Order: sequence, then C-alpha cells, then structure tokens
Amino acid sequence: MKLDLQLTGRPDEVAEHARALVAAGADGLFTFEGPHDVFLPLAVASSAVECDLMTNVAIAMPRSPMHLAHTAWDLQLMSRGRFRLGLGSQIQPHIEKRYGATWSPPAARMREIVQAVTAILTSWQDGTPLDFRGEHTTHTLMPPTFVPGPNPYGRPPVLLGALGPLMTRTAAEVADGLLVMPFHSHRHIRERTLPAVAQGLAAAGRDHVPLYPQAIVAMGRDRAEQAAADAGVRGLLAFYGSTPAYRSVLDVEGYGDLQPELNRLSKVGDVAAMMALVDDTLLERIAVRGTPEECATEIRRRFGDLADRVCAYFPGYRPDPATIGALASALR
Repeated sequence: MKLDLQLTGRPDEVAEHARALVAAGADGLFTFEGPHDVFLPLAVASSAVECDLMTNVAIAMPRSPMHLAHTAWDLQLMSRGRFRLGLGSQIQPHIEKRYGATWSPPAARMREIVQAVTAILTSWQDGTPLDFRGEHTTHTLMPPTFVPGPNPYGRPPVLLGALGPLMTRTAAEVADGLLVMPFHSHRHIRERTLPAVAQGLAAAGRDHVPLYPQAIVAMGRDRAEQAAADAGVRGLLAFYGSTPAYRSVLDVEGYGDLQPELNRLSKVGDVAAMMALVDDTLLERIAVRGTPEECATEIRRRFGDLADRVCAYFPGYRPDPATIGALASALR
C-alpha cells in the first residue's frame, strides 16, 4: 500500500520539507487549504521531488471552475503527469464569512463544479467544443487564444472529498475518485460510505470509482512519542466531533450525544474540556493508533480491500523521519 503524507509550511520553505518526506518513504504529497495557499506548495514540490502530488482538498465553491482547470492543467504539466485535483466543500460560515463567496446546497454545487472542471479539461485535451450549462456555472466560450492544448501527460483526475451520504453518492457519480474524509471509523466506512458509493455508481451506470481513504494517525515508537501523538489527535478529533455535519460518525460508534456537548464547549473555547471527552475507546475507533507496525496493520485492516494507497495525517505533532520510514516500510 502506498503512503501519501501532508506537505506543510510556507511555500518558500516547502521544498526542504517535500524532500524530507519523500526521503522518509512518502509515495505522494498532499496539501490542505489552511494557513497557506493550497496550490503553490505543490508547484514548488513539483521541481523538488519525484512523487505524486494532490490537493486534499482545494475549497471549490469560492473558485471558478475555469481557474481550477487552469491550475490543475499547469500542475499536471509541471509534475510530469503526477497531479490529482482534490476538491471539497466547506460549511456555510466559512464560505460566506471567510471566503466572501456565495453559499448554496453543497452536494448539488460540487456536482456542477466537478462536471464543469472535467468538461473544461476534456475540451482542452480532446479539442471538443466547450459546452457546459449548469444552474450555478456556465462555460460555453473558449476562444483558441485561451486554450492550452492537450496536456502531454493526459487530463489530470478530478477527485471529490466526502463524508455524508449525499456528497459520497455525488462523488461516486461524477468524480474520478472519492477522497474519504479522515474523520471516520472502520464501521462508518462499511455501514455508511460504501452503500452510498454503490448508490452513486448505480445512478451513473458506472461500475467503479477509486477510493482514496484518509487516516488520522497517532503513532509513536515509545511512551513519550505516543503521548505526544495522542494529544495532537485528541485535539483534532474533538474539533471534528464538534461539527454537526460529522455527527454521523459518532452515531455509528455510539457517541452521538457527545457532539452537541463538544459544539457547546467549542463556542466558549474550552479546548481542554473538549479533548477530555475523547476517551481512549473513541480515539482508537476513529484514529489509527500505535507503533508504526501496529498502525500499518490497522490501516490495512481498514482499507486494504478498498484502496492501494492511504493519506496519513499527523495532527499536532510531527513524527521523526525514522518513524515515518518504519510506517512506510510496514505498509509495503
């Protein structure tokens, strides 16, 4: 199984981090749209390392599908065919108050964005007329001056991140791959995600969509490393668990009543109390926890029959290269 790791840091410092992660055993690198731009670090990494590159995810609603297509085309070229465009939605307050963009029901909007980006990229690649007409976006004008021409490495895949059943069905219907949100459990994937994938495939008349599972990993080789990893992971699980849209994962594991309390505590900023509510049982059901070898075994148990690669997150802590290397070796 291949291992994808998160590329973090400022764009002017990211080349060194990219080289360190690949040297430690990463097969691919992905960026998250956080304190820095989601695309620029990948442009830097494309000339620093030879590995797969992916946005995971670029928030799509505030962006034009044309802008997304141009950036994806250029990164596919710069990476010599190793780029995947991972798109995702966001909750309404972020779309309206942080991005200053327009909100609409996310699954329907993301369906159009994925279809529009795909239509634009396909038009450039195949030379077919661009004629996409949707409710939220329309693309029918493509003068030759603005056509980059076919990409020598082919059209970059367009992936969609999802957790809930509606977005998961949408991804299975229209995207080139499904990025399975990292806040999940073994049961949630099998009881909620896979049935929704099957429904989406049936609706679209497709027989397969690649899955790109993501795992929150609490990994350590000794007691001190494990304690640091556990603390970082508890913080992220508490944050995710406070979000109403993520309650379905807690419901599956019998922790649904925790969500409103985590949400209440988040509004008053009591992070310590939030973390205290994430007990060891919940931590181990959602996160992948243990030594590198134990984490590899759990990753294969969760995803080995579903995918050939996994995106690993190390929230709030940074394992040393030897620990990452041990995980990569064990996965292989």
